[in-house]
Amino acid sequence: MAKRTVADQFVQILARAGVQRVFGVVGDSLNPVVDAIRRTAGIDWAQVRNEEAGAFAAGAEAQVSGRLAACAGSCGPGNLHLINGLYDAHRSHAPVLALASHIPSSQIGTGYFQETHPDRLFIGCSHYCEMISHPAQMPRTLQIAIQHAVGRRGVAVVSLPGDVAAQEAPTGTYQHALVTERPHVRPSDADLDAFAALLNGARRVTLFCGSGCADAHEEVLALAEAVAAPVGHALRGKEWIQWGNPYDVGMSGLLGYGACYDAMHGCDLLVLLGTDFPYDAFMPTGVRIVQVDVAAEHLGRRSTLDLGVWGDVGETIRALLPRLARRSDRTFLNRMLRRHADLLSTVVGSYTTNVATHRPIHPEYVADQLDDVAADDAVFTVDTGMCNVWAARYLTPNGKRRIIGSFSHGSMANALPQAIGVQLLDRGRQVVSMSGDGGFAMLMGDFLTLLQYELPVKVVLFDNSSLGMVELEMMVSGLPAHGTANHNPDFAAIARAAGAYGVRVTEPADVRDALREALDTPGPALVDVVTDPNALSLPPKITGEQVSGFALSMSRTVLTGGVGKALKMARSNLRNIPKP
Repeated sequence: MAKRTVADQFVQILARAGVQRVFGVVGDSLNPVVDAIRRTAGIDWAQVRNEEAGAFAAGAEAQVSGRLAACAGSCGPGNLHLINGLYDAHRSHAPVLALASHIPSSQIGTGYFQETHPDRLFIGCSHYCEMISHPAQMPRTLQIAIQHAVGRRGVAVVSLPGDVAAQEAPTGTYQHALVTERPHVRPSDADLDAFAALLNGARRVTLFCGSGCADAHEEVLALAEAVAAPVGHALRGKEWIQWGNPYDVGMSGLLGYGACYDAMHGCDLLVLLGTDFPYDAFMPTGVRIVQVDVAAEHLGRRSTLDLGVWGDVGETIRALLPRLARRSDRTFLNRMLRRHADLLSTVVGSYTTNVATHRPIHPEYVADQLDDVAADDAVFTVDTGMCNVWAARYLTPNGKRRIIGSFSHGSMANALPQAIGVQLLDRGRQVVSMSGDGGFAMLMGDFLTLLQYELPVKVVLFDNSSLGMVELEMMVSGLPAHGTANHNPDFAAIARAAGAYGVRVTEPADVRDALREALDTPGPALVDVVTDPNALSLPPKITGEQVSGFALSMSRTVLTGGVGKALKMARSNLRNIPKP
C-alpha cells in the first residue's frame, strides 16, 4: 500500500475546504502535489501557460463563486509569476490560497538553483504567508492559511519545499473542522443609535456605495427612500447598486459621470456604504461623513469620519431602518436627479452620431452593441485602461450580470485569465472578455488555454493599436504621447490559426452581426474590432485642476464620451418628480 504523503494530505485539506481546482504550471518542486491532485477525487489541476494567468483565474473564480479558490507555482521563477495576480486577488478581497513551492529544504539559504524566499516575497499581497519545513507542521499551517483567506477575504500563501511535500505524512497530526463561511456582522446598538441620530438630524444626505453593497441592493434602496438620498457608486459598486435604482446619480472617480460628485459635495451628511474608494481627492471636505464597512481597518482610511460603523451593509441597514424618522422633503434628491439627467444629456450623442460611417469604429459603439446582444446573466471580465471606461459607461447591470476587473490593483492583461477562471466555474454561462490589444498581447499565450479546455469564452478585442489610457494620461499632463503605439497583427487570424473562431471587424455596420455570431458560436471565439485610437478627445478647455487630478465628474472630465443606457434610466427616474 502506497504511503500517504504530505502532498496527499495538503490536497485532501484543500478539497475538504471546497477547492475544486488548482491553477498553475507544473514543475519539479510541485510534482508531488500535482500527482496528489491526479489521484484525488473532486479536485483538478487547471493547467495555464503562465502562473500569473493562474492567479488571475483563481481570483476571478473566488469573486464569482464567493468560495475559496487556489493556484500554485513551482520554486523560484514559477511562483514569482503568481505575484501580480495575487496582488489583484488580495486587493479585490478574493479568498485565494496560493501554494508557492520551494527548493529542497536542505538547500535553503545556500544560493541554490532557483532559490528565492517566498515566505518573504508574498507578504505584501497576503494576510498570511508561512513556510512549512516539517511534515508535522503542514495540516495546521494550511488550515490557518485557509481561514485567513476566507475569514479576512484575501490571499494566503503557503510555501512548501518539494522534498517535504514528498515525505510521508505523520499520523495523528492536528486537524480540525474548517471554517469556510464568513459570519454576518451587526453593529452595536450604540453605533446604530449614533448613526440614526446623524441621519435624522441631517437635511441633505447622499449615499455612496461600493462592492460591500453586494447582496444589499434592496436595503440600500430602502435607506435611500427613508432619508430621500441620491445614490452614487464607485466602479466596483456599479454591478450591485446601479440597476433598478430610482435614486441613481452616477459614478465618482477617475471615470466618473453624472451628478455623483455634485451630490457628494452638496450634501451635509455623506454615508459611505461598503466602499474603500481610493481617490481621496474626490472626497468632500466640510461635510459630516459616516462609513459602514465589514472590514474595520477600512474605516477612516480616506477621509475624516464623524462615525465609523463596523458591520455588513445589509445587516446594518436592516437594524438601522426602524430607528429612522422618514423624510418627506425630497428637494435635494430631486435636484440631484435633474442634474444627473442634464449632465448625461450633454454627452450621450457621442456614440450615436455618424457611427454607421465612422472609420475606424467608435469603441463606444462596440461596447453599446455588446451590451445589447450579451446574455442577461453574462459575466464580463474587463481589461484595465480604456476597457474600464467602456464597461463603466456602457455595460448595463441588471442584478444577474457580473463585471470583474482589476479595479483596485489596476493591472494590465487581467481580462482573459479572469475569464478562464469564471468559465471553468460554469461552462454553461456566457463569459465575455473585454480586452484591449495591449493587455491581450501581454498574456496572449493563455488564449491556448481556452482551446485546451474547450472553454467557450468570447474575447471582444478593442484594437486601437495603442496603450490608449496611458496616451491620454500623457496628453492631460501636457506631455507628448511616446512609447504607447502598438504594431499589431491580425489577432483574428491568430485565433483561427490556433483552431478557434476569429473574425476581424473594420466596418461599423458589421459590428452587431459579428458580435452575435461570435456569442452564438460554440467554443472559444475572438472578435478583433479595429477601433478609433482618437475616440476620446480633450475638451475645449482644460483647467489646472484637470491637469493635476484628471477629472472630478463628467462635467469636468477629460474623458468625453457617451454613457450608454444610463441616460434612459436617468430620464425615467424623473417621472415621479413634480414639475418645478
